[in-house]
Amino acid sequence: METRRKIRINDCTLRDGMHALGHQYSVDQMVEIAGRLDEAGVDIVEVSHGDGLSGNSLNYGFSAHSEREYLVAVRKVLKRADLAALLLPGIGTIEDLKMAMECGIDTVRIATHCTEADVARQHIEFSRAQGLDTVGFLMMAHMIPTDELVEQAKLMESYGAHCVYVTDSAGALLMEEARQRIDALRQTLDCEVGFHNHNNLGLGVANTIIAIEAGADRVDGSVAGMGAGAGNCPLEVLIAVTDRMGIDTGVDLYTLIDCADQVVRPLQKRPVQTDGNALMCGYAGVYSSFLLHTEKAARQFDVDPRDILVELGRRRMVGGQEDMIVDVALELAKDGSR
Repeated sequence: METRRKIRINDCTLRDGMHALGHQYSVDQMVEIAGRLDEAGVDIVEVSHGDGLSGNSLNYGFSAHSEREYLVAVRKVLKRADLAALLLPGIGTIEDLKMAMECGIDTVRIATHCTEADVARQHIEFSRAQGLDTVGFLMMAHMIPTDELVEQAKLMESYGAHCVYVTDSAGALLMEEARQRIDALRQTLDCEVGFHNHNNLGLGVANTIIAIEAGADRVDGSVAGMGAGAGNCPLEVLIAVTDRMGIDTGVDLYTLIDCADQVVRPLQKRPVQTDGNALMCGYAGVYSSFLLHTEKAARQFDVDPRDILVELGRRRMVGGQEDMIVDVALELAKDGSR
């Protein structure tokens, strides 16, 4: 493996990590974490509702502050890192993107389900025309064969994406599956390739290293794994491993460890870890942000959350179908009472 290639690190603590807190970061907490990430040398710091711009809703959960407040505050503290936001077409709009641009974002990540790259065309084309670092995000990448994922990635590249991500939203990819997908995109695309995953099967760091070995230019992580489900690839662990392997990230390990231990973990009301329910997200191939919604529905209807997750996986539910969690829980409760 080439070790001199600089890998760009995108941190998701302040976006995916929103899920772990029910979207309740304070502005001061975001500023503290962002400052430490910038000091550590992280390349890109992502800020928005866990479900992307304009995710504030009854379906996805309301954040403690507006996205404008978060973005403006974090923009002020970043001296070196780029500021990113996530947008899911159908949740966020071009108008939301314009708002984020007013707040000073450098990068936008346009996320779709892995079979629906075409719905991102106007957003990617607009972002590229505005001079933003434009990233395509193919979510739930475990759900389709590699050759189909490649075709979707080619669409995003054709719309103008500077980078296209294999996004393992369920943390369900096994190691060889991750390698195949990254290698196939690397062999096919002229743009950069990225990798984002969740730690639901305990493979967050391993699969991210595999992605780098297979040619990924950008990889994601979050401090203390702060993210949906069992969390994202824990960034401080990833940097410890890349340092040992001689992979160039330019990120300082000690600063990340201090941020994880002193700032992020104390915020976790529910430990971000591969416990039984988070594990089932990966095992059943369920969208990681379904976890807290599932646990709430399980309490409400007195059913086993693992049964809900297995049924959601069987039905191939994807992001945007959070309302189905309650329907499944209710059906399981009725079946159990017969």
